[in-house]
Amino acid sequence: MARKTRLTGLALAGGAVAGGLLTGCSSDDASLTYQTDYSNHQPLRVVGYPSTGSLETVQKAVWRLADGDADGLAALAVDEAHADATARNWVKAFGAAAEGDVTADFYDEGSVRQVVVLYFAKSGQTKEIEARIGEDDSWGLTLAEPDPAKATAKPTWAPPEPGGSGSRTSGIPTGG
Repeated sequence: MARKTRLTGLALAGGAVAGGLLTGCSSDDASLTYQTDYSNHQPLRVVGYPSTGSLETVQKAVWRLADGDADGLAALAVDEAHADATARNWVKAFGAAAEGDVTADFYDEGSVRQVVVLYFAKSGQTKEIEARIGEDDSWGLTLAEPDPAKATAKPTWAPPEPGGSGSRTSGIPTGG
């Protein structure tokens, strides 16, 4: 009888260790959400030199646009002053186009802020956005375009095609 009790104890201890190992290997909610979003959307094409933070933020923004999720897009704002109105404007203007192929052309060096031009293949639209580090030291977007005309304005300085002028890796334009 003592042997059976000892084996049962070992089996329970082994189960607890295995359970602990499995718990240690499980994904956290943010990682699982990112993986789900990644698998449910078109891949983002990238030109230039994004930082890890700017790339993740821009990718999430394109996903929120494609999903028609103005609240989720507004949640990416570094400043809440005009985030809700701007997010609604962007979703209305670019949401359908974001369901197709999108190329993000990253400018500047990206350590604390990065200008990005989104090229929507489906509609031919372009949109300049800014990803930057906010007050809480996490990456987000500048959402300060509550006027629909400003929110949908085509950037006048951007080339007609991604990478057309050579994305910058510093504050100085390359190639002329």
